[in-house]
Amino acid sequence: MSASNQQSLAERIDELETRLAFQEDTLAQLNDVITAQDAQIRALVARVKEMTEKYQDLSFEVQKGMKPDEEKPPHY
Repeated sequence: MSASNQQSLAERIDELETRLAFQEDTLAQLNDVITAQDAQIRALVARVKEMTEKYQDLSFEVQKGMKPDEEKPPHY
């Protein structure tokens, strides 16, 4: 192998190593973002569940407090 071919090969290897390092860094950053988003989604899902339960409790309390003549017909 000639000296110029060895130099060209070394340059290509350096470029590939640089790209690989950049890609690894990018993947680590993306993983951090995904992890943070997963935590946010889990918190939001829990909050929606909590609000749904509160809404159902309030709806039940309102329905209990209604007078018989104020009740909606079954077809509603």
